[in-house]
This record gives sequence, C-alpha cells and structure tokens, in this order.
Amino acid sequence: MTNGNTTGLGRRDILKLTAAGAALATAGLISNRAAAADDALSLKGKRIAISATGTDHYFDLQAYNAQIDEVKRLGGTPIAVDAGRNDGKLVSQLQTLIAQKPDAIVQILGTLSVIDPWLKKARDAGIPVLTVDVGSTNSINNTTSDNWGIGKDLALQLVSDIGGEGNIVVFNGFYGVTPCAIRYDQLVNVVKYFPKVKIIQPELRDVIPNTVQDAFTQITAILNKYPEKGSIKAIWSAWDIPQLGATQALAAAGRTEIRTYGVDGSPEVLQLVADPNSPAGADAAQQPAEIGRTAIRNVARLLAGQTLPRETYVPALLANKSNVADIVKKLGIG
Repeated sequence: MTNGNTTGLGRRDILKLTAAGAALATAGLISNRAAAADDALSLKGKRIAISATGTDHYFDLQAYNAQIDEVKRLGGTPIAVDAGRNDGKLVSQLQTLIAQKPDAIVQILGTLSVIDPWLKKARDAGIPVLTVDVGSTNSINNTTSDNWGIGKDLALQLVSDIGGEGNIVVFNGFYGVTPCAIRYDQLVNVVKYFPKVKIIQPELRDVIPNTVQDAFTQITAILNKYPEKGSIKAIWSAWDIPQLGATQALAAAGRTEIRTYGVDGSPEVLQLVADPNSPAGADAAQQPAEIGRTAIRNVARLLAGQTLPRETYVPALLANKSNVADIVKKLGIG
C-alpha cells in the first residue's frame, strides 16, 4: 500500500531515507572536518624527542629521517638521538630525554624489556609517549604495519611456493621485539595446518651487528648438514637483512632451489626478488617513511587535543617473483 506517490514509498520509508541521508551528510561533514583538522596540524613551538634504537637498517633510517623532516615541516623542533644498537646507550639517551622534558617522545623499535621501564618513567613524568613498532602499554599510540597480516601473508606465500610440504629453516633471534614476535607467531600458526611442513630445530638466531655475514655462515653450516637437494625447501626471517646473507649463501653453494622469505622491503632485497635466478622468494615491503611521518602527525593530533587509536596501521605490500616490479613502482624505490 502506498500514499499515492509514484515511487511506491510510504511515509515511513521516506523518513528512513531522509534519516539515512542526514547520517551520510553528517558523516561527510565529520570526514571533511577531520581532513581540515589534519591540514591544520602544527607542532609550532613544540620540542619532539625521537629515539631510535639504531639506524643501520633501511627501515629504521627511513622512519627516523622521515620523522625528523615531518617535525620540522610542522614547525616543531626535533630532538633526535640514535643509540646505534647499543641497549646501554639507548637507556642513557631515554634518561636524558626525560630530563629535557620534551612535549612528546617517539620511540622507534627496541626490545620491550629494555625500553619499557623508561617509557613508563616518561609517562609518569607527564611526557606523552608514542612509538613505532613497539607494543608497549606505556605508549599512547603505536604506528606500525599490520604485522599479523604481514606474518600470515608471508607464511602462506612460503607454504604455497613449497607445495605444502618440506623442511624450513627459521631465524628467530629477536622474539623480544614485538613485530618480530608477531610475524613468527603467525608463521607457526599457518604451519600447524600443514603437517608436512616442518621447522628445523634448533631454530637459528639472527644477530646485530654483522647480520649478513652471520646469516651467511649459519646457512652455509646448515647446508652442509642437509646436503641433499630437497632436504630444505625454504628459509624464513622476521626481517630482511638475514635474508640477504641466506640468499648469498644459497647462491655460493649452488642451492638456488631453496627459497628465502623476509620482511621490510629493503631495495637490495627487492632487487633479489626481482632476479629470476635468485633464491629470494618473497619479501613483505613496509613503508617506513610513511610510518615515520604518520607517527609524527599522530603526535600533532594528540597535542591538538584529538583522541588517538591504540594502533595506527600503514599498509605493507607482499612482493613475490610475479609482482615485484609493480611493488617497486608503487613504493617509488629506484
């Protein structure tokens, strides 16, 4: 039954559509206001501390430099420190930053057991703490890639490439670093549904510094232990620098039937993935510069009174042999 209009809509239907339209208009208005608020972000007169565990890795350096540049772009003053992969120096630098009472501290990576007590001290001192790739309860916001998605997608790529069966070698040296732990757990979660895939025990321990050389040495040794082709199908690492050393070891030993898998998207690793003759099978490419910029914009939002989510995710892209050229182009890597 209708009220005589040509659309066949009753009064209740029209009211529903009107309400829906109003809700959409309101949502659009809120979205526009949020965009305008982001355009107006400023750190003028603010001192923002940026603490890096180290900058010797592509991801870390890109995120670190992008944060410094973004603080300056927004009119603030960066106080940037690099611990050079030295935990003692990292703690000392955090102590110094807390004493300087900046308007906010952003911590890039770090072993949670080492840095978390000092992140708590910063918050207790009234200094807002934000992080990059650190799952701390003392961080107001953590900007990161979706490491659950990265870990799952990389593991599924690996399992697919080896046909759902075979031995895999795993580097697991940094389980205390949140993203590495998540990616490793996701690998284990995927592998348990493929009973013919076995993680060789004991797992390898990647190290810092001399990561490439150490991975080369460890993989050379394990290839000598498993000399038959087919006895190892793949090598996995939670980041991509061990992948460099592993790939070099495979090439040197003539074992290019084994594939390597890692995370980050360093240009030199993506070049190996792009090489059809290289053992590099896939690499989950993060966007470290965008992660760094996003973290600083979140600082500006917080200081402007906006409420932040617990986590801010920046998309990552899984590069494999078939799509790596497109991924490199999307990331703008020369």
